[in-house]
Amino acid sequence: MADRTTGRRLVPAFAVAAVLVISAVLTAGTSQADLPLAGVPRATCAPGDLPETSIQGRVPAADYRSGRAAQGYRCNTTEVGHHGRRSFLGSGGFKVQRYTDVTGRTCAYYDSALMVGLNVPGLLTGRAGLGVVVLDMTDPAKPVKTANLITPAMLQPHESLLVNQGRGLLAAVMGTLGTAPGVLDVYDVSRDCRRPRLMSTTLSGVMGHESGFAPDGKTFWTAGAAGFTLTAVDLTEPRRPRIVHTKTGVVYHGLRLSDDGRTMYVANIGSPSGRNASIIDGAGLDILDVSDVQDRRPRPQIRTLSRLTWDEGSIPQVAEPFTRDGRQYVFEVDEFSDLFGDLRRINSPRSPVGAARIIDVTDPRAPYVVSNVRLEVHDPAVRSKIMDDPGGRTIVRSYTGHYCSLPTRAEPRIAACSMIGSGLRLFDISDLARPREVGYFNRPGPDGGAAMSQPAWDVARRQVWYTDTDEGFFTVGLRGPAAALLDER
Repeated sequence: MADRTTGRRLVPAFAVAAVLVISAVLTAGTSQADLPLAGVPRATCAPGDLPETSIQGRVPAADYRSGRAAQGYRCNTTEVGHHGRRSFLGSGGFKVQRYTDVTGRTCAYYDSALMVGLNVPGLLTGRAGLGVVVLDMTDPAKPVKTANLITPAMLQPHESLLVNQGRGLLAAVMGTLGTAPGVLDVYDVSRDCRRPRLMSTTLSGVMGHESGFAPDGKTFWTAGAAGFTLTAVDLTEPRRPRIVHTKTGVVYHGLRLSDDGRTMYVANIGSPSGRNASIIDGAGLDILDVSDVQDRRPRPQIRTLSRLTWDEGSIPQVAEPFTRDGRQYVFEVDEFSDLFGDLRRINSPRSPVGAARIIDVTDPRAPYVVSNVRLEVHDPAVRSKIMDDPGGRTIVRSYTGHYCSLPTRAEPRIAACSMIGSGLRLFDISDLARPREVGYFNRPGPDGGAAMSQPAWDVARRQVWYTDTDEGFFTVGLRGPAAALLDER
């Protein structure tokens, strides 16, 4: 009798397991294996530029010994403005945000340290300052600091700092390299971007590391990463944030949403594994149906529409949506080497470097990689030759990706990427299947480059704003073919 009862209980369990396996097979996919892992075509620099001396994206040790690296590298770009001073302990972090308020004044916001506490010496010595730095960008050549935001989340937003353009809300959740209790700070910057008004500080973020904003500005999403959470927070009333839903058991990174807020493109770090010297396997892109949350349905469900992986993947950071000729894409970028995959290959010549890629997501159930966006330093064939460079010796200062951004979601022709040891890189994406580089700006520090921030665009002035960990905030002007691409929107 006991055996028959046990058998009856196991049948439904096996049935559920079978459904889960079938669902995983139906939603999973891999990229095209024949896409090249070499660098895209190089930019043609103009007279007077300071071009790289080695392969694309590299700052060789010889340039440090000769003093060439201290001059920096630029191609079809120029330095327009700068804020901050050189600081080994950090003066620029992970995000640069841009916003124009109702008066027409434009500001920049950037977090000033990679980890909490590292920017305190900068504050005491007159460098960038503490927390999130607010800059008046009336004259981009002369950024003026007007405030330091030092509420709990702004002191350590990690990779979560975002502005919603429609509502003029600046938000971040407390985070670290892993995760942290999700203190969520919300500011109103719509009236005077120079003096953000604190609306609320609450524990509504659950756990913090990365984030996303629904385009309508009514839902702020937090990714707990090592906290294994995805949380939706209702900001309809910014003074009273309210948790709408929390999904557990996921290791998500950057979160970006479709224009209607109903589809989410998730940089998925992977799933716990423990197999083959791995902590987490299956990193890639998850596409989620979050319409229940967007529509505020009772007991909302988040549904996985598909999961895409690719060869030579590292840690997916973010996937920025855009449209081209009626089709939908994301520009996805990976950071670092795969710290959670094969632990025997961390920061070695055999380490994978994901760099970036363009993915067609027109059918959210069947996404596919259209092209890779890589530099020559990302080519596995040369990795053993560059490991002794200052920019190749450590995880933090490495030849890999971190953040990319687009000047617009509608028909962009250019992308800007912070590629850590290789600085700010500009890519022509007019032909999505054949991206090419059109410019760069790299100011490596004495121990290698550390450009990690999401760049912000000032299209009218043909500028990109970004931060370097060692050097602070830069206003970079585009010239020649790089600038011309902004006029082809």
